[in-house]
Amino acid sequence: MPQLSIVIITYNEEKNIARCLESVQGIADDIVVVDSFSSDQTENICKKYNVNFIQCQWLGYSATKNFANEVAKYNWVLSLDADEALSEELKTSILKIKQGDQLLTCEFNRLTNYCGSWIKHGGWYPDKKIRLFDRTNTKWGGIIHEELIFEKPVSVVHLNGDCLHYSYYTLEQHYKQADNFTTIAAKDLYGKGKKASLAKLLISPVIKFIRDYFMKLGFLDGVAGYTVSRISAYATYLKYKKLRTLYSTNGASIH
Repeated sequence: MPQLSIVIITYNEEKNIARCLESVQGIADDIVVVDSFSSDQTENICKKYNVNFIQCQWLGYSATKNFANEVAKYNWVLSLDADEALSEELKTSILKIKQGDQLLTCEFNRLTNYCGSWIKHGGWYPDKKIRLFDRTNTKWGGIIHEELIFEKPVSVVHLNGDCLHYSYYTLEQHYKQADNFTTIAAKDLYGKGKKASLAKLLISPVIKFIRDYFMKLGFLDGVAGYTVSRISAYATYLKYKKLRTLYSTNGASIH
């Protein structure tokens, strides 16, 4: 049977990591946890499982994940975030793949739990992710919302079952993450020479809300769907506001 490494990066994930590690029992031949010096109980929880626990300074999302892939024992990797867990159906699908002669590049749907509600609309589902891959042909790229880059083209198999994503437990967490991600995104856009007009600043959030809440049926998720769409629209506004601030701070034209 082909062998598979599970790769996870962590920082203060005591609420999530046990659930993640429990979900991969029975399919993992190797588990690597690369931790950016958590100050909570993440390390102690991980050490209750048979994992290779490694600490290193935070390198950024893509670079840290690439480092974690490099220290994995096997070339075939299943990459998970600490706040994710395999559903039983998805776990069964992966086991079936492992029973073949060789592993395959695979994607699966990700279903997000937002403050206790499962979000199935608004662009948050099915949220397909390629997470099972051959590390010798694959690298993570991107500043945020990192994506896999393949050196050679691959065929991707879609697996049944969901990756369960426990995203935010409180609204404060969502707002904090939005603030953090929009700062990173604005700096990235600024570095690429991208600009945001006043019209873009004002209109883009409205378009984002209309698309997610109405066109992508976010309203079907009730209050949670409205909240997700509203904060996503706010994050769009915040990103462009911060981008314009970067230009004005540095004395450059923002138009």
